[in-house]
Amino acid sequence: MSALLDLLDLATFPFRVDFMQTAFAVTLMIALPMSILSCFLVLKGWSLMGDAVSHAVLPGVVIAYMLAIPFAIGAFVAGMTCALLTGFLKENSRIKEDTVLGIVFSGMFGLGLVLFVHVQADIHLDHILFGDMLGILPSDVLETGLIALASTLFLLVLRKDLLVHAFDEQHAKAIGLPTRLLHYGLLAVLSLTVVGALKAVGIILSVAMLVAPGAIAFLLTRRFTSMVMVAVAIGLSASVLGIYISFFLDSAPAPTIVLLMTATFIGAFIRTTMKPTLATATD
Repeated sequence: MSALLDLLDLATFPFRVDFMQTAFAVTLMIALPMSILSCFLVLKGWSLMGDAVSHAVLPGVVIAYMLAIPFAIGAFVAGMTCALLTGFLKENSRIKEDTVLGIVFSGMFGLGLVLFVHVQADIHLDHILFGDMLGILPSDVLETGLIALASTLFLLVLRKDLLVHAFDEQHAKAIGLPTRLLHYGLLAVLSLTVVGALKAVGIILSVAMLVAPGAIAFLLTRRFTSMVMVAVAIGLSASVLGIYISFFLDSAPAPTIVLLMTATFIGAFIRTTMKPTLATATD
């Protein structure tokens, strides 16, 4: 009985540690809007846009540090600049969107690295790139919570309009939907969620959280409502389990979460590819 109690005490220990509680809270906050948003990005074919915005916020963070203003402001402005610049270049050239995205986000990421090298910052580059969810301050939790709330409300309130816009933009325009507002609103929410995830999972690993939940749910479901529910369940459960496992493995929480999502995607892919084979064998 004593051994069982000791085992139970060890298993629940991460949930009783202050910095682990903060890590669980802030990651769950940002995982909710990112999981919902990933469904729209996957359906609209904007997965690379999430990658671009995530990388493009780096110069905004560095410039915000130089100007002594909150990182969130600089990151948001840089993310929106990337999105707007991409749209402008696409509409005024023969270059395809994926090529434009590659040029813009790599250029802005390179600018961020050059600026960072020449600035004597007291923040480590690894914390910007990969996050530092175990060192998050209460003020960061409040900021992330407000961003998560605003993003989630936007996505839920306008979900039907955003869904029509994702599937057929011309049809959305024909039935009178404000397509330009939906387009730039989605870009703004994308930039906001990346800003909210910046201190928790960092620039690079936020890409996986913006794509993986929606991609996995897309493989497993056939209706949008079910897709959103599955994506949210995957995002939240992978976040909790990843942080929990990382505590005992003494590994970084964010990469552990991404590895769990990757393993889940592989499992979902195998399941969907094996299903027709099993059906044929049964017939």
